[in-house]
Amino acid sequence: MRKVSIAMLAVLSACGVAVGESKAKAHRSVTWERLKASGPELKQVGWLATRHAREIDSSSWSIGCETLDRDYAKFSVYKDYVGELGAKHARLQSGWAKTEKEKGVYDFVWLDYHVKGLTEQSVRPWICLCYGNPIYGSTINLGSGLAPVVRSEEAFAAWLKYVEATVTRYQATVNEWEIWNEPFGQGKDYALLVLKTAALIKKIQPGAVILVTAITDKDRQDVLDALKAADSLDLVDFWAYHPYVTNPDTSYKWVEASQKLLASYSPKYRLYQGEVGCPAILEWTHALADYPWTEYSQAKWNLRRMAGDRVRGIPCNVFTMIDLKYTNMQQSFGMIRSNLLLQFIYKRPTFYAVQHMMSFFDDAVKPVGLLTVESAAKRAPTAAGFEKAGTPVVLLWYGDQVPGDALAWEPADLALKGASFKDPVYVEMVTGKVFELAPGSWTSEGGNTRLAQVPLWDSPVMLAERAQVPLRQDAKE
Repeated sequence: MRKVSIAMLAVLSACGVAVGESKAKAHRSVTWERLKASGPELKQVGWLATRHAREIDSSSWSIGCETLDRDYAKFSVYKDYVGELGAKHARLQSGWAKTEKEKGVYDFVWLDYHVKGLTEQSVRPWICLCYGNPIYGSTINLGSGLAPVVRSEEAFAAWLKYVEATVTRYQATVNEWEIWNEPFGQGKDYALLVLKTAALIKKIQPGAVILVTAITDKDRQDVLDALKAADSLDLVDFWAYHPYVTNPDTSYKWVEASQKLLASYSPKYRLYQGEVGCPAILEWTHALADYPWTEYSQAKWNLRRMAGDRVRGIPCNVFTMIDLKYTNMQQSFGMIRSNLLLQFIYKRPTFYAVQHMMSFFDDAVKPVGLLTVESAAKRAPTAAGFEKAGTPVVLLWYGDQVPGDALAWEPADLALKGASFKDPVYVEMVTGKVFELAPGSWTSEGGNTRLAQVPLWDSPVMLAERAQVPLRQDAKE
């Protein structure tokens, strides 16, 4: 047996590799079993086939691989599942304090492991440059204050040297850089950080894409005004936002208003949904706390957010790959459930739901916008329209309420404007079950489609031409 040196063990441990740790037994997911046993009363013809990231040419989907800089999860535990999920991008946090523990000395071994591990899966990392560094008087925590960085000559210079080292090291692999994370209520200080950091990144990597994360309206206005005053509007490409609301369908009025504001400053500006997800249990703190979430409502919530972003052409990052062990809690947003030892327990239903969306809705599927739906039903469904190889694709769901736990479908009579089918199938997007529509239950004429008693619920179902829906005959796990 080959001996491993103490130094090598330290390196592996720093990278998040579970040294000397036996793999946790994979437990049953009772919720997934129950979902697979449910479904509308239609004839099933198969299951939606999925693809590894290596099999997908391109897409705008991203998955969260955050907090590895603070060791709230172990990348080695879930690395292989990232490619399986089908995301083509993944968000990392750079970890200034983890990389520069001694002034002027950088150790990127831990981050190298994560960047390489993602690229091996054909997943392109994008990096959020954050947080503070205690050796320069700032902190590593979520919500870290910017004043100790930008108002200290030494700390600001050290930050910029760290950014230079990071961008220089990874520029061959990473071309999207986010500047800090959620600097709530710190617009003036954040504007200073953005101006100097973005200019430095562009100097090193002229083709770099810059994301800013001025989340509140006032912070965004402060940064926009500072960029304009400095004649530097072109430094920024995307404006990240994190729409944590109990009903994901309710945030798009704010999105529309934000898009108009950004366009008034630069026609190139776009929004990027940079971090959002849903817990799987009732959380007592952090985002979407104090609501009785379950693994059922979590899967529905994530699908509705993804569908709403995709039809509007907004890049979407799903938070997050695995549960995160914060200093005060085990957070349940993960596609994968983990335990207090940071081990794999099981894939949640949301893993499969997100996988189905990411696998089917690659860049070859083009959004055409929200469709007009005529219905006499009490609940008006949302209809998101797409096009694949010249054929229509429609996602339908009830978005008027917070996603619930019921595994029940409500038949509805609908008229869809702008979508005409020849041989459609019905796909339930959580489980990936593919069904035939009942004979005589639909007609298409004049570019429109009528559907009689089509089963709908508070999660997206898909109508698409049979020839465009890849099938598998066996259920997943």
